Amino acid sequence: MNVSVLANTLIGSEIIKIGNEVNEMKRKGAQIANLTIGDFDPSIFPIPEALEEAIVKAYQEGHTNYPPADGILALRETITEVLADRYQLAYTVKDILVAGGSRPLIYATYLALIDPGDKVIYPAPSWNNNHYCHLSSANGVAVETTVENNFMPTAAQLKPHLKDATLLALCSPLNPTGTMFTEQQLAEICDIVIEENKSRKADEKPLYIMYDQIYSLLTFGKEHVNPVSLRPELKDYVIYIDGISKCLASTGVRVGWAFGPENIISKMKSLLGHIGAWAPKAEQVAVASYFKDKTQVDTFLTSFKSQVQASLDELYNGFQHLKTEGFNVDAVVPMGAIYLTLKIDYIGKTTPAGDLLKNSADVNFYLIKEAQVALVPFSAFGNEDNMPWFRASIGGCSLADIKNMMPRIAAALSSLK
Repeated sequence: MNVSVLANTLIGSEIIKIGNEVNEMKRKGAQIANLTIGDFDPSIFPIPEALEEAIVKAYQEGHTNYPPADGILALRETITEVLADRYQLAYTVKDILVAGGSRPLIYATYLALIDPGDKVIYPAPSWNNNHYCHLSSANGVAVETTVENNFMPTAAQLKPHLKDATLLALCSPLNPTGTMFTEQQLAEICDIVIEENKSRKADEKPLYIMYDQIYSLLTFGKEHVNPVSLRPELKDYVIYIDGISKCLASTGVRVGWAFGPENIISKMKSLLGHIGAWAPKAEQVAVASYFKDKTQVDTFLTSFKSQVQASLDELYNGFQHLKTEGFNVDAVVPMGAIYLTLKIDYIGKTTPAGDLLKNSADVNFYLIKEAQVALVPFSAFGNEDNMPWFRASIGGCSLADIKNMMPRIAAALSSLK
């Protein structure tokens, strides 16, 4: 059957592929600690009880028709209050677009700004920017980052690529690493974007920043920073991505929002209006009331963040212990989100069955089979497959699961030659 070039060249999500294979093995009886999908097991990390009750109530009250294309007014009003209170950002309801989670908003940002062949710069590793570049026919430029900077891009790394670029895609806390920008790092990046835009002619497209801060309320002893708070003159050039999916363990509730320059947001609204990627109205009604109560939200976040950090710390300490025992592993201190960056440097080793581990995917599937632990290699986030770094997502595992997996990892790695 003949299909479009786009459909014929589309690469599916590597993360979902690994997750599906793990789920199939679990269906057949395998007991695997699944650290792949950036999701939450509701039996371990349930959504706030008050939010659940508000959603049920909204359905009972009949909020089952179409919502406005840009989101119900009450929710957009709540968002403006949250932005002012938590981030010291002044936006109006016209600057906000609500959708079914952050993914359609990211895609709409690409479609609103990118013409075929336009240059998009993004760090590697980062989540899905390589795929969004493909979907929008962009010229994607992946800028490789290093562990020395916690895999966050620096101004020095980005600057050589800014000329003629249309979009710089950034995220903090970063998926997949769980690391964050410092104020100085982000300020330096903002300054080179300002400098680049000043150099462009009036009839040229400016350089925009897409700033994904979906994990901004899940930080551990670190201060979240954002471009417009640091450099207000960037306000016309930054499109933010945010929502409740991660901070309220509500990935399936599907309420996200973008905010930024009204002229860009209005185009994104038109795009998503044709696609119909709205958040369900009842969920919007519930989030409008729940998120408006800062004390209620902070009470949940205090408990939730403590649970998330306990799991991240357990995994981090477990890998540091393996490192002290001579295993060729490492981990980066968790700063935010639900991810831990792990180094498992065993590419080139041979399994007890005589199979050569040729790349990070081979290492991963060896650990799935022999240690019953599933991770995601950084090759799924734009890096080469010979890079020995992995993402571990703790949302689907209990603290006990994490403790129990460490001896299995040690035994599996000890068996390699």
